[in-house]
Amino acid sequence: MWQKLLRPWRHDPLAETAAALYRTAATQARLPAFYAAPIGVPDDVDGRFDLLLLHVFLVVRRLRREGDAGAPLAQALCDALFADLDRGLRELGVGDMGLRRRMRVMAQAWGGRSVAYEDALAAGTQALEATLARNLYGRQGVTGAAAAALAEYVREADRVLAAQDARALNLGQVAFAPLPDPRSAETPR
Repeated sequence: MWQKLLRPWRHDPLAETAAALYRTAATQARLPAFYAAPIGVPDDVDGRFDLLLLHVFLVVRRLRREGDAGAPLAQALCDALFADLDRGLRELGVGDMGLRRRMRVMAQAWGGRSVAYEDALAAGTQALEATLARNLYGRQGVTGAAAAALAEYVREADRVLAAQDARALNLGQVAFAPLPDPRSAETPR
């Protein structure tokens, strides 16, 4: 009986590793350069949510490349994502009834975007640009240059993640590709 009562305080290395990966993905998704030229994702709740999902997707994709060995950590990372989304909604004052509905919508968004990003990365540049434009810029007009810049970053981030050692990931260490320099998008005076 005491074991069940103490379970919430037990050390869970997998959850801790997933939390570290999640924090890095969330920090990367919040970088101001994503919301400025040349990428210019809308700096609103939807834009931030979609960038977070994109970065968690990229890490989950990398973990799944490890096959059965990466699956538990990939699932723990998804759990960390949804635990944080749940916590954020509760902090905003969303009640239990509304919370279930909103979490269901977010879970559907995660599932749909994961499949769409996976398919788009396999299909090539134009498919990736179209998928990113629809998911991250769909609420407002987007230039082809913005979607192209984000697609270039996503492809590079995927390559950087693919080259990372699985042991580092299992220690909660992950690195993303550098972002394009916003000054490169400025027109010369």
